Amino acid sequence: MELINVYFNKSICGKCVPCDILIDHESGTMDSVQLGPFEQLFRFNNFIFGQTGAGNNWAKVHYTKGAEQNDFILDVERKEAEGCDCLQGLQICHSLDRGTRTGTRTLLIAKVREECLNRIICMFYVVPSLKVSDTVVLLYNLTLSVHQLLENADEVMHFDNEALYDIYFRNLKLTTPTNGDSNHIMLIVMSYITCFVRFTGQLNADLCQLNVNLVQFLNFHSPRMFDAKNMIAASDPGHGRYLTEHTIYIGHMSTKEIYEQMLNVHPPTDSKKNKNSQILQTI
Repeated sequence: MELINVYFNKSICGKCVPCDILIDHESGTMDSVQLGPFEQLFRFNNFIFGQTGAGNNWAKVHYTKGAEQNDFILDVERKEAEGCDCLQGLQICHSLDRGTRTGTRTLLIAKVREECLNRIICMFYVVPSLKVSDTVVLLYNLTLSVHQLLENADEVMHFDNEALYDIYFRNLKLTTPTNGDSNHIMLIVMSYITCFVRFTGQLNADLCQLNVNLVQFLNFHSPRMFDAKNMIAASDPGHGRYLTEHTIYIGHMSTKEIYEQMLNVHPPTDSKKNKNSQILQTI
């Protein structure tokens, strides 16, 4: 609870309220939150919901419905930012399959980038899969959204629905995984990624350091993290090269031991001399 003020604000009565904004064009999702077990956790003024959906139409949300709501969303975002002592950046979670989630978020990050030039925009997004969803237009929504992320987002954390389901089938031996199971894995990953700003350690870090100083070593606790079967993105790292690698360690351990073990698992190599090296030499 030492750094709870990173993601929560404490009210006068002592209640901790998350610094978040919930956005959707359908009121059904708002009802599920308000009637759920965490209904008393969120601030009602930060609920921004519409009455009807967009029919999975990216352009309809990005240029009409989303544009109508965008000013109100930015006002709420400014209010939350003003309540921060030292705003490092924003973290946005969404998926790239539905029109509302793609059109609204891409428009939002473009406007936020104009106002927060010196702040980190970190995206956690879910890539759809035809094996999981039967929505016909999901590939169009994905294509129209990716370039917006490239232009306006500083850090992008990629989750692939197909890869998540493969983890359940192959590693966890689940025959019928649900959306709740996928959310559980993503929440664990997001929790580990943000642990350095929520807990103190030997080397304190922030979103800026995560963006600039990526550590190019394997995780010696689990060399299988670079196994294609354990990836949360449907890709095979054996067929490409790494620009950078970043590993986050959790727990009590010696810094000297970390460096020694990393050198044992993945000794430094020169890709110009070693053609099998997966690390791309950069200047």
